[in-house]
Amino acid sequence: MSEDRGLPFHLERMLVRELLLEWRRINGSYFKDALVAPVLALGFSQAHLGRWQGHTRTLEISRPLVLAHPWGAVVEVLKHEMAHQYVDEVLRVEDETAHGHAFREVCKRWGIDASSAGVPEPGSSEHDGQRTRAIERIARLLALAESPNVHEAEAAMAAAQRLMLKHNLELREAHASSRYEYRHLGDPSGRVNEAERLLAAILARHFFVEVIWVPVYRPLEGKRGSVLEVCGSADNVEMAAYVHAFLRHTAGELWEEHKRRAGERSNRERQTFRAGVMAGFADKLAQQAKRHVSEGLVWVRDGDLERFYRARHPHIRNVRYGGRQRNEAFSHGKEAGKRIVLRKPIGQATANRGRLLPP
Repeated sequence: MSEDRGLPFHLERMLVRELLLEWRRINGSYFKDALVAPVLALGFSQAHLGRWQGHTRTLEISRPLVLAHPWGAVVEVLKHEMAHQYVDEVLRVEDETAHGHAFREVCKRWGIDASSAGVPEPGSSEHDGQRTRAIERIARLLALAESPNVHEAEAAMAAAQRLMLKHNLELREAHASSRYEYRHLGDPSGRVNEAERLLAAILARHFFVEVIWVPVYRPLEGKRGSVLEVCGSADNVEMAAYVHAFLRHTAGELWEEHKRRAGERSNRERQTFRAGVMAGFADKLAQQAKRHVSEGLVWVRDGDLERFYRARHPHIRNVRYGGRQRNEAFSHGKEAGKRIVLRKPIGQATANRGRLLPP
């Protein structure tokens, strides 16, 4: 195994070790340790992302997949092949095709992508991408939030939030079936800072998605990290992705503006300021939520979404974190965050009839 195969020997060895650790985690969480460890192999095929070969007890993962796609896609392929292993060695089904009824039922039970073709990128789903009328109206309201008049902009953002809440409530009351999906937001990082945790909480509390930090591996660097996963309906995941990108970008701009005004040169307080920004915007949304409650618009968690989320993550561990010291930088950031107005996606005209948010 040399460098011309895609990875130096030491990184390839670390990669196989991580795949084995991931296999063990999935075996325990999903399959209740019913599977016996197979031979894990890295293949060169681009035709097969992964492959379970029962006669040799070999589970193969494609090198091109690992090197060209996010770790989340690799894990989904690994789950898919483990489902084949489960049908083969535990259920011992012999009278069906590889992707027959038994296999589909196993995938359905544990929220595994049963598709036999294509990379299962985080965010992929059967959703056709067509926006509802309510989502079109939300896009127009966010466009109105571009108004230079502060009061008009604030009113437009508040109206968009109210419409999102009402739209989701109506779907729930009508028992409308939703097709849920997941997406990984941002780049994997070795350490999740307070600003990112607060941003994740904003998405969970105000944008109708479930969130979780999931472990990932970076094979080109030989390092582990974490990335934020959001689960929800296609429209809500799309909106959450936009809000996530918008707030991260806006917090960075607000920090640069604060540095110029304060005459600071160092970035030492950057993360503390960004945490303040997220806290300030969270307070702003909480105030809007109180007004919605006074109008009788109260959101209760989506039971179907929670089942989808729990199927993807059977064992969830909650961790408490202590925030940074609430110093002057945090206070300045919080005041700036309270003035943020959520606007329409950058680069899209109001009359754009395509997707609500950029990919």
